[in-house]
Amino acid sequence: MSDMTKHAGPFRARAAALAAIGCVLGCAVPSHAQWTVTFLTPAGASEAHARAAAGPQQAGSAAFGAAPHAGLWNGTAASWVDLHPAGAHASQAHGAFGNQQVGYATFGGLQSRASLWSGTAASWVDLSPAGSIDSAATATSGAQQVGSARFFGGQHHAGLWSGTAASWVDLNPIDASSSSARGTSGTQQVGYASISGVERASLWSGTAASWVDLSPVGATTSHAYGVSGGQQVGFASIGGQNRAGLWSGSAASWLDLHPATASDSQASGTDGVYQVGYASIAGAAHASLWNGTAASWEDLSLALPGSWFYTRAEGVWSDGATVYVTGYGFSATTLRNEALLWTRPVPAPGAAALLGLAGLIAARRKRRKD
Repeated sequence: MSDMTKHAGPFRARAAALAAIGCVLGCAVPSHAQWTVTFLTPAGASEAHARAAAGPQQAGSAAFGAAPHAGLWNGTAASWVDLHPAGAHASQAHGAFGNQQVGYATFGGLQSRASLWSGTAASWVDLSPAGSIDSAATATSGAQQVGSARFFGGQHHAGLWSGTAASWVDLNPIDASSSSARGTSGTQQVGYASISGVERASLWSGTAASWVDLSPVGATTSHAYGVSGGQQVGFASIGGQNRAGLWSGSAASWLDLHPATASDSQASGTDGVYQVGYASIAGAAHASLWNGTAASWEDLSLALPGSWFYTRAEGVWSDGATVYVTGYGFSATTLRNEALLWTRPVPAPGAAALLGLAGLIAARRKRRKD
């Protein structure tokens, strides 16, 4: 018997114990009563959507009159800052990191222009690449922004910027007819690419040549929307059903997050630990949070007062003490889309986890003595 075979049992047992402890530490599902919900729709707005969580700030849009205005909050409706550029017809913010926000603004002929802000309307930067017909930015890591641009006679191409229109890098894979980037960690970008007419979840590392097809076996279509901490999230359509899921860098790593009672689901964002999105239950979308497994699914709509036609979670961020989730829903009371912020303390390690950890440490000490 080799040394490797001899010690395989203890190693497997130790790994299993660590995995179980890790799940209790990170996968505990607290009661929905622990969530605090803040309504972010600013005064005077007819509706609002919160889409990104970035530290204590949230980014999204609010409609004043017929047109939406990009904006950001700092945890309350009263903290709303209007990012709408002077002369723009409409604008929206879709991503945020630190004190940076990205999205798009429309001018004149209503073609969208990828946009970058640093906390004020006056800080607006036009990211539209030279020669583009329209463009939009969807996410930022602070140093890097991603989205898509369409050029005359062509389709949208996924791309990234580093703060200026001139910095545009085209990520469209060589065999793709179109593509779009939806999330970035600063080193990895995610989205989708259309290959032979099929949209496939995609991962890049800064160049078109780095493209990785994330579409899992059996999927007829798939998209990736968020990336952080080595995780990518989105959905795959399998058996005619959209199923939320996460990857860790390859198609083979696909992990199905679809709740057992849902008709379809989608993950929109991740902070590397938590995943957010929605699950359709009885025909209505329910804002959702996961912690790496389908069994960890939480229905965030249960924390909301009153009745809601649908809710969606879009962004998640944690500082280690508090989890912040941004999203929106259509209220049966106000009859409009309300921007929403869910917050709760990060669950403390359970007693079972602490006992398990103590047992593991004791077992390791015993083996050392033996």
